[in-house]
Amino acid sequence: MKKIVLAIWFGWVAVHTGASLLAYEALQGPTELIYWNPSATCNGYTWFGVRGTTYLLDMEGRTVHSWPIGTNPHLLTNGNVLDASKDDPSGFGGFTEVNWAGATVWQYTEARTNYAPHHDFLRIFNRKLNAFTTLYIANKTVSSNQCIAAGCNPASGRSYTNAQMDALVEVDMSGNIVWEWWFFDHVIQDFDASKSNYVGVGKSIADYPGRLNLNIPGLPVQRDWLHCNAIDYNEMLDQIVVSSVRGEFYVIDHGGTFVAGNPAASLGLAAGPAGDFLYRFGDPARYNQGSPPSILTNWTASTTGNKQIGGVHHLSWVPFGYPGAGHLLLFNNAQNLFEHTQGSYIFEINPFLNALTNDTGAYVNPPAAGYDSWLPPSVTSGKVPKLMSRQIVWSYSSRASHGMFSHIGGSAQRLANGNTLICSDTEGHIMEVTPAGDAVWEYINPVTSDGILRFKRDNWPMYNSIFRAFRILPTDPALVGRTLVPGSTITGRTPAYKTP
Repeated sequence: MKKIVLAIWFGWVAVHTGASLLAYEALQGPTELIYWNPSATCNGYTWFGVRGTTYLLDMEGRTVHSWPIGTNPHLLTNGNVLDASKDDPSGFGGFTEVNWAGATVWQYTEARTNYAPHHDFLRIFNRKLNAFTTLYIANKTVSSNQCIAAGCNPASGRSYTNAQMDALVEVDMSGNIVWEWWFFDHVIQDFDASKSNYVGVGKSIADYPGRLNLNIPGLPVQRDWLHCNAIDYNEMLDQIVVSSVRGEFYVIDHGGTFVAGNPAASLGLAAGPAGDFLYRFGDPARYNQGSPPSILTNWTASTTGNKQIGGVHHLSWVPFGYPGAGHLLLFNNAQNLFEHTQGSYIFEINPFLNALTNDTGAYVNPPAAGYDSWLPPSVTSGKVPKLMSRQIVWSYSSRASHGMFSHIGGSAQRLANGNTLICSDTEGHIMEVTPAGDAVWEYINPVTSDGILRFKRDNWPMYNSIFRAFRILPTDPALVGRTLVPGSTITGRTPAYKTP
């Protein structure tokens, strides 16, 4: 009989189970599907791109379709695939869209010399234009003179040469830029009172949660300063969320800064106060409303302070009609959190919760919502108590701290039945977990830097990495009317896996 003991600490879920499926350390094992509980999964098709190919697999891991493109692929509603033009998420020149048959039907190249697209992008439906557009992240050059003029502190020792700050760019299907938002337009500083973005007499950085401190301690403006790597769009709210690997994510008003048919007016609004952050989460010390992580005096222990996330590589709004709709779901790689034993987490965040955990229907600054102390269920892993935001309403991590750890990449997707599909990039590990934290489906990517392998042995991280993975429902518009006949698995072998 399966025995489950479920413990919940202020939204943190830890699961102890006597079932056959537990995370464990192993140096070798089979690839592809290793476990499936058909009665507990959200059945559909698993989607991911790796090493130049995008795969659509059935629940057993049999290929039902593939495309000759695969870096960070996005399945569009018409069945086409939008992806980066280069097989490297960290930088590329533009985008390519291919149809169901793999033929190129649209391309876009960022031709401006001061812009460098990287990591994430998506196709959205812009209701004000009544047309589809493409949003993408791009590092934008900031000159040394611009930095000094904005109030960067020269005492940091930086010359501010080759500096960059991320911008969000929106282009229409003709390649015209119709909207752009830039972090540099939303900075604040308390160093030089002669500058226009000075905090003001009697005020401090803490008074401006909607702006970014230009002189963050220990992190002067530099190349790829924020390293943003994930973007999502909420069509109902007409808002954008973007994450920075430094430890925060930001919600931005797209609808209130977009003027249809007038790109110049849109650029002006996006650069002004209407473009300041609606909400930010992750590290309130960056705007002087929280404590930073620190090493304690005996040098063998540390505290994460009020910092909640680090190295995040994916986040998204939970879709309308799904459990947790309107919440933000993210893969918290948990880099730079100064934890004694490191491990990645999935966080579900309700940004509307206040200190009484009431849903206010409006964004609440996380420090105002407060924190609860999370006591880990076991001391054997070296975990220590930490402060967790009350806005975190659900989380998942493996019982074995390193059973699901990825220092880079990764994704989390809420499924229609309330389960969550997780991709741990570093080890090419995809899993589906229930709200209680039970793993009900697990898959290991067989596509490695040495080719397609049926059995994976010990190797370096990223050997069989998957940047992200998603579950596509059979009713998805992109699949309606398609003939989906399962073929062979990627390795060509008959699926062999455990069931309950």
